[in-house]
Amino acid sequence: MARVLMVCGKGGVGKTTVAAATALTAARQGHRTLVMSFDLAHSLADSFDLDRELFNSARGAPRRVEDRLDVQEIDVQEDLGRHWGEIHEYTTLFMSTTGLSEVVAEEMAVFPGLEDIIALMYIKKYVDQRTYDVIVVDCPPTAEALRFVAVTSMLDWYVRKRLRTDKTLLKLTRPLAERISDTPLPSDAYLVALERLVESLRGVDEILLNPAVTSVRLVTNAEKMVVRETQRAFMYFNMYGMVTDKIVINRLLPEGEGYFAKWARTQAHYASEIRGFFEPVPVKGLPLFEDEVVGVERLAQLGKNLYGDEDPARSFVAERPYEFKKQDDEYTLSLRLPFVDKRDIQLSRDDEDLVIRIGTFKRYVMLPRSISRLETAGARMENGNLHIRFVKEAHP
Repeated sequence: MARVLMVCGKGGVGKTTVAAATALTAARQGHRTLVMSFDLAHSLADSFDLDRELFNSARGAPRRVEDRLDVQEIDVQEDLGRHWGEIHEYTTLFMSTTGLSEVVAEEMAVFPGLEDIIALMYIKKYVDQRTYDVIVVDCPPTAEALRFVAVTSMLDWYVRKRLRTDKTLLKLTRPLAERISDTPLPSDAYLVALERLVESLRGVDEILLNPAVTSVRLVTNAEKMVVRETQRAFMYFNMYGMVTDKIVINRLLPEGEGYFAKWARTQAHYASEIRGFFEPVPVKGLPLFEDEVVGVERLAQLGKNLYGDEDPARSFVAERPYEFKKQDDEYTLSLRLPFVDKRDIQLSRDDEDLVIRIGTFKRYVMLPRSISRLETAGARMENGNLHIRFVKEAHP
């Protein structure tokens, strides 16, 4: 099966460059490789210094860079019109009833998160069809990347809890609603298309949550604000069950005297902290190069610094960040959540779903059937691990 490498980090840390160098290194080691961007502000092609106009004319299709290496910058408008015309048509119509011009309504019809869904569909398609050996995903900044990994559980919840109910209610109330409201209701074709879109993502969780297939690689800088965000990202990826197998500290200054000497000492301090924070995840430092890293040869040099003779496609950490354990009639879900205080965690149950909320992020964990019948009996934090107990309901 293909390997999926998600390169993530705070905006401006150099994750696009690291993603491009990782893909180039994998391709030159013989892997059929795709590097994909689903950030609305694409810069992946610029990293390879491709000869193109200011705006991409590939219309979201993969583009060959060199032997065994393709680049894809997803075009949401193109894919929406190409595959999900009913959804785009209704959403545009709905937006236009609010007084927006047709052009603005068409732009507003690309609702937040749609680029995430389309990227996930491509990943599933390429993995299922064995199109590539390695898929490197150049993620948008951290918050959007976390939304990307959360979207499948949210969609699954929506289908199970809402979409089928909405379809039934619309069929019962459509004649009355159409007489008393000027707002267009979604057609049956729209609802079918929406359900088909969700169904096309079935199984993508198995790809993202399998450490033998998917790994997260976090890019950071040795600065306090960036390190803090990297800690949060690491914790949130653990929360969603994804394995982080490498931390990359980018743009480290050389030690010495002169104007940047204090910067170099500050970076050395934070680099040491980073290695302690994320142990046993391997941490690799990259120097600040003498010139900008643009074009295949400079990317190849960075890839050599990052991986040496190692295969970028290998898994550097294989242990899952969560697991279910059984002892007698009691089950425990153990979830690695470093850097988190128990007071920041909110837990609740929604039938067969366990709802975990930390800060602004929420995850629905669909419990196995054997556990969903049990009661949640409390939780405790121990050495950076959250342990949640499930027991049989006590009867008086």
